[in-house]
Amino acid sequence: MTAAVQSVPELRTVAVCDALGVSRASLHRRQNPPLPLDEPRQRSSPPRALTTAERSIVLGHLHAERFQDRSPSEVYGTLLDEGVYCCSIRTLYRLLAVEGQMRERRDQLTHPPYQKPQLLATAPNRLWSWDITKLLGPATTKSIFLSRLLHFTKTSI
Repeated sequence: MTAAVQSVPELRTVAVCDALGVSRASLHRRQNPPLPLDEPRQRSSPPRALTTAERSIVLGHLHAERFQDRSPSEVYGTLLDEGVYCCSIRTLYRLLAVEGQMRERRDQLTHPPYQKPQLLATAPNRLWSWDITKLLGPATTKSIFLSRLLHFTKTSI
C-alpha cells in the first residue's frame, strides 16, 4: 500500500492500483483519512417535555394504591375516564423505566422445581410400561412402528 501511495504522483492512480492489485477506494482512504469525530454533545431537553413537578404528579398517579398492580395502559384509560390527562401511555412507560420500575407490576407465581417421576415396583405385575418407536421403512413414505411392552418386577429394579 505504501508503494502505491508513493508512486501515485508520478503515475496515474488507476494504473498503479491495477498493477499492485489494490482497490482505488483503499488508496484514496489512505491518502485522505477521515477526520476524527467530535465528542457527542449533550442533547437538550425538548420544549414539550414534562417538568419536574409534572413528573412527580404522574408518578404519584402511577404509585397510587389503586393502580399498584395495573399496567400503564390501564392507568391511562382509568384516568381518562375520570377526566384527567397527564401524558401519553408511552411517556408513562418512559417515566417508569427512568425510575427503574419497569417490570411486571403484578405478583408473579413462582413454580416449584420439576420433580422427575420415579417408577417403583412394589410387587410382581404392578409396574408395566411401553415404548413405541418409528423406524424408517423401505421407501421414504413408508415407516415401521416398533412397539415394545416392558414388565418390571421388584427384583429387576
